[in-house]
Amino acid sequence: MSAHRSPRWPAAVPLTTPRLTLEPLRVDHAREAVSVFADVRLHTWTGGTPSSLAQLEARYGRQSAGRSPDGTQGWLNWMLRRNADGQLIGTVQATLYRTAAGAASEASVAWVVGTDYQNEGYAREGALAMASWLRAQGVTEVAANIRPGHGASTAVARALGLKASAQVVEGEVRWSDSGT
Repeated sequence: MSAHRSPRWPAAVPLTTPRLTLEPLRVDHAREAVSVFADVRLHTWTGGTPSSLAQLEARYGRQSAGRSPDGTQGWLNWMLRRNADGQLIGTVQATLYRTAAGAASEASVAWVVGTDYQNEGYAREGALAMASWLRAQGVTEVAANIRPGHGASTAVARALGLKASAQVVEGEVRWSDSGT
């Protein structure tokens, strides 16, 4: 490998849990996802407003590339699909960062489940599957940024073995399995 090329980032692969299939993100997921994520209540904790179909298609096109344009971050995105009925219900994602030696060492993770599918444990189940897979790929630290007061996301972070730190990033508390 040349000194100018970084090692390839891991690519998202299909994952399964007892109730979910985690599908690597594709642009054509936008058609289903636009209605799942259309509820303005989802943005209470994340800010912004629901995206249009065109906006989701553009975002999913960028995200499905698997890395940032400059190659300094790996992007892994999965859509959560319920096994029982095939319904798309949410998403989990990870942004990977490398150590100086070039290994993918940290994953900043996030999850969103459509309002109609919340309080069923899907975010926890999907995030646990993703985190387990990331750790199997050699990721040594998993972290998430969570807005104070967001009890559901705090519960997911705890299920992942993350602990709140004193670090605040853009109004969100950093949770990690390293405690920093």
